[in-house]
Amino acid sequence: MNSSFASLAPTNAPSNIVAAGVTLREDDRSFTLFNGLISARVEKRSGSLSSLHYQGVELLGHGRSGLIAAGYWSSVGNSKPGPDAAAFVVVNPATNGGARAEISCCLRNDPRSPESPLDADYRYALAKGEHWLYVYSILAHKPGYPVLSVGEARYCLKLNPSVFDYLNIDAGRRRIMPSGYDWDHGAPLNLAEARRMTTGVHKGEAEHKYDYSAVLSETPAYGWISTRERVGLWLINPSGEYLGGGPTKVELTAHLDCNPGGLPTLLNMWAGSHYGGTSLAVAANEAWTKVVGPFVLYCNAASREGGERTTELARDTLWHDALSRADLESRLWPYPWISDPDYPPESQRAVVTGQLVLRDPFAPDLKMSNAWVGVTAPDYLPPVKSFSRPGARRLNADDAAAANTANSPKTNSGPAALRSGFPLEIDWQRDSKFYQYWTRADAQGRFSIRHIRPGSYTLHAFADGVLGEFTRTNLAVGSGENKSLGRLEWTPVRFGRTVWEIGVPDRSAREFRHGNNYWHWGLYYDYPKEFPNDVNFIVGISDWSRDWNYVQPPRIGSRDMVVTSETDQQGEDEAVHEIRGGKSGIISTTWSITFRMPSGGRGKATLRLAFCGAGSGCRVQALVNGRSIGDTGPLPSTGAMHRDGIRGYWIEKDLTFDAALLAPGSNVIKLVSPATSWPQGVLYDCVRLEIDDPR
Repeated sequence: MNSSFASLAPTNAPSNIVAAGVTLREDDRSFTLFNGLISARVEKRSGSLSSLHYQGVELLGHGRSGLIAAGYWSSVGNSKPGPDAAAFVVVNPATNGGARAEISCCLRNDPRSPESPLDADYRYALAKGEHWLYVYSILAHKPGYPVLSVGEARYCLKLNPSVFDYLNIDAGRRRIMPSGYDWDHGAPLNLAEARRMTTGVHKGEAEHKYDYSAVLSETPAYGWISTRERVGLWLINPSGEYLGGGPTKVELTAHLDCNPGGLPTLLNMWAGSHYGGTSLAVAANEAWTKVVGPFVLYCNAASREGGERTTELARDTLWHDALSRADLESRLWPYPWISDPDYPPESQRAVVTGQLVLRDPFAPDLKMSNAWVGVTAPDYLPPVKSFSRPGARRLNADDAAAANTANSPKTNSGPAALRSGFPLEIDWQRDSKFYQYWTRADAQGRFSIRHIRPGSYTLHAFADGVLGEFTRTNLAVGSGENKSLGRLEWTPVRFGRTVWEIGVPDRSAREFRHGNNYWHWGLYYDYPKEFPNDVNFIVGISDWSRDWNYVQPPRIGSRDMVVTSETDQQGEDEAVHEIRGGKSGIISTTWSITFRMPSGGRGKATLRLAFCGAGSGCRVQALVNGRSIGDTGPLPSTGAMHRDGIRGYWIEKDLTFDAALLAPGSNVIKLVSPATSWPQGVLYDCVRLEIDDPR
């Protein structure tokens, strides 16, 4: 090891503290778990973590208005747990030589008169020699309980602001953060969560909590560091089985609390309402259980000696140590120390293997990369009462029939589409009710999906470079089964040969302008300056990394904002600042694609539009050489643009037209995004023109 790094290796404890057996102290109000390395206090009546000490430092701050809860479970919707509180010792360290302790805090209904839609069992576990804490919950809805409807759900930590000052999400987002004072004195911007700093190290810069959102499957460890104490606190999800939305789900991770005081905040959003959101709705007569976690609150430390250069090295070391821990935890999953009927051991979990083989007759040399393969619950209709949000409508028999016969819930679904733009059925991108299991296939398409609970699933696959998705339904997986599916031939949906394609099908806008550096508030305001005449992409000449913007926003006439209050479709309160003067400052935009044809078109042509984000009320109208070929209808509202993202819920809309509209020589396709409010930005994954030419 390089000597300059040797002193910075993370340490379990300072020299005067040694790892000891676990002890468990209990009083009327709380449990305290201690092992000589960390100390954790849990409040019995709420299951909240009120103190977490590591290296002699209190890592937690406090909840809103000084409440004792600093680490707590939180949800939005009709999802409050039952009122009857009870606390138990699940594993007593006094009976196992101090090897491990586990405690349970339950909030349940009175079974004779259920008032709540949910029973919740919140658990914490600590073992000897571990400088991390395991946290999980067992959630249950019994038949006869009120309808359960969750807009979003998370475990939230408010951290000690006198300790933590450095946020570390990934390689692109690591920095000293504004203080709570800086946040409180910031100038309001166009969202309640965004302010321009007027004090501190980031004076003049915008601070926006969504700038730290991330794809959870690509972010194995994220957290906060103290540059003074040189300690870190990290959130690690060892498995994605309990996280809603699958491997493309973007969610909040960590940020400054938007409430007064601006506390450092660390989140585990297992069901999220952002970037398209997830769905969790349980009918009154339905039995449902889900284990969320265990996830890891990982504490680490580096030497406090040295100057600024060693501080920088310490931050790097702490982060890479957390990543290493995350990798190890994923290999330890499922944890053998858990004994609960709702958490099957490894011996009862299955493995599904196979090889995905691409067969595209229109592109025989097409290669796929970064393929995800997963098994999920089959697409399903949510309970009727879950359609109580504004603008939604109740199901009827025609809706159900249309939903069940639609070619794909992720493409045009005709009458099955709600006015919200989302397909009627819940697919894996929006599901947080059930478990999901995903893995990356290798370069040859081989995959092995492990740790699957027994059940009936649908297998899905998607990959960079391939438009669409592979699906195999009715996949039964037995307890402990090793199931080989052999070679699975994937023939992507095609409407003819490709004339041209803009972008790479990868369910994001990362290849376009700003797509590799998108996490900055207000990029959409730069659009009129960067594209004064809108986008005019010339096939064969233009470069999409420069000439195709990551978002098609409206032209916003002013940055002078006032606050109006809104509630989004998932039930999350969100203040959006509208343009002063109403809609007069909003101008719709039209993008042009110019291309040449060697001869006139024959047969049918299809414009394939794949979207990875849109604002509320967005739709795209298409014209070929000045003739309308229709529009997409309402697109799913994901808020990706105003949340400073490049991906959200993915959907494809296909517009088929008479190829005779295409002339020999130059042709122009125009994409019009009508807008009446500033957040109406549309994000494309890719745009492709295909022709079924009988010649």
